[in-house]
Amino acid sequence: MISSIHSTVFSKISALISDEKKPLIECLKAVCECLKNEIEAYDWVGFYFSNFKSQTLHLKAFSGTPTDHIVIPFGKGICGQVALSNQNFVVPDVTAQDNYIACSLDVRSELVVPLFLDKKNIGQIDIDSKTPNPFSIEDENLLEKVCHLISKTYGRSLLKL
Repeated sequence: MISSIHSTVFSKISALISDEKKPLIECLKAVCECLKNEIEAYDWVGFYFSNFKSQTLHLKAFSGTPTDHIVIPFGKGICGQVALSNQNFVVPDVTAQDNYIACSLDVRSELVVPLFLDKKNIGQIDIDSKTPNPFSIEDENLLEKVCHLISKTYGRSLLKL
């Protein structure tokens, strides 16, 4: 189930992704901007994609304050843990996490959802919030649907990122 705001945001993202003339990175940036601008608690939104040879995640598109964490090893931080677990990871309070990489001192919570292609975790969407514990199951559902739509629309071209 998705709330009305989440449903509206998903409709906007669907329209952004349906523009087949838009290059992939430009589309991912537009999705990040939409999520950040439309959902109040989303202060930073980014897409990381896996390099399986080096076992690292690489930031390819984001909206928010620039971060130094453009490459993250598998297993490090919340994003790195999702690269290995293949599971959504909701962190209501980042200060309570031992394996957390701080992108900003203002971040209080984080939500990371994997992006699958042919049942393989090839990347993820990462949401940081300055608000403690703002994420709901509706947020997870929205981001899962966004990742699925991106995977379905762009398919194998995602592997070239």
